[in-house]
Amino acid sequence: MIALLCEKLGPLATLRLVDLAETAPGPGQALVEVAFAGLNFFDTLIIEGKYQVKPALPFSPAGEFSGIVLQVGAGVENVKPGDRVLGFLGFGAARQRLVAPAGALMRMPAGLGLEKAAGLTIAYGTVFHALKQRATMAHGETLVVLGAAGGVGLAAVEVGSAMGARVIACASSDEKCAFAKAAGAEETINVATQDFRGELRRIAPSGVDVVLDPVGGVLTEAALRSLAWKGRLLVIGFASGDVPKIPLNLPLLKGCDIRGVYWGEFTTREPDLNASNMRTLMQLAVRGHIASGPPTVVPLERFAEGFALLAGRQAIGKVLLRT
Repeated sequence: MIALLCEKLGPLATLRLVDLAETAPGPGQALVEVAFAGLNFFDTLIIEGKYQVKPALPFSPAGEFSGIVLQVGAGVENVKPGDRVLGFLGFGAARQRLVAPAGALMRMPAGLGLEKAAGLTIAYGTVFHALKQRATMAHGETLVVLGAAGGVGLAAVEVGSAMGARVIACASSDEKCAFAKAAGAEETINVATQDFRGELRRIAPSGVDVVLDPVGGVLTEAALRSLAWKGRLLVIGFASGDVPKIPLNLPLLKGCDIRGVYWGEFTTREPDLNASNMRTLMQLAVRGHIASGPPTVVPLERFAEGFALLAGRQAIGKVLLRT
């Protein structure tokens, strides 16, 4: 069984493919043949020890996957051998087969392919939780998405559109803006060539209702200043590497909220609500409302290509490892 292993923290060059012995599932566990493992930006951080989750060494990166159940341990009732499943582990999915807690797996509905399902858990789970539970976004509200062509950003464009929001997608090139518009954005802003705040004022003169920010950096404060009364800024992450310092007079003057979104902790604290969210997302995917664009798929043995796309912020949409 071939696995991608991080045996010591460091850059991408420290990762290597290793042939490991297969492990049988214990009580409450399932053995899954992995079809696709989804990569996310945090995978570039976790291998260097720069992420809030620090697994014991050695470990495999990639926190989400799709595959087929091969075997189950004692007491497992929610899945059985032959079931097509998707799952979230936080890390550990970049390998041909894995043993997972059965509770981390969800059976896939008919009509949902393994490739599409592999990238459905983290990015889409995060933005659905952010928009539904954290922002309580209503139909017809205006949603600004920063980093709109990345994995999280593109998911937010699609989910926001499916929820009936007017989506303004912000990205760093015309190509990325066009990709976001094809995914459902009504308006786009090229933050590299256009006046970000000026464009927001033009598009939404009364301010915007929700900003979803997985990027951080210089645009965060400008986005906060563009919120309408009682608007909500959703803090997802800091892909830019810059954690902004926000002047707290802005939320006071605007009566607006800055709301943190920690989806991983949400799945632990509120598993039933997360499972309900995922069922909704899978149905949206089956109907073609989300996860409609083709992902970038690279074979496991060419893992460096996938990581390089994320680290260099060149990825448009989802990056998957085919195991």
